[in-house]
Amino acid sequence: MEPHWLVRPGTIRVLWGIFIAALALAVLAGFLVGHRDHAGLEATFGFAAWYGFGACAVLIAGAKLLGVFLKRSDTYYDRDARDD
Repeated sequence: MEPHWLVRPGTIRVLWGIFIAALALAVLAGFLVGHRDHAGLEATFGFAAWYGFGACAVLIAGAKLLGVFLKRSDTYYDRDARDD
């Protein structure tokens, strides 16, 4: 049986290329649009790209930190089944 088209190595390479090209075009489009900066940083080159990357990294780090406090043991549900 042939694997799903989204997990084929050739398709993954093509999708990465499309995503990188779309991101590069979005950053380069910043040259065509006038910016009004409200805080000073907003006028820097690629602000939306690096701000979005930073926000995503903070969210991932926060989720990992939250997972430390909310994590259950691997046998959490097995323990409930044995209690019956």
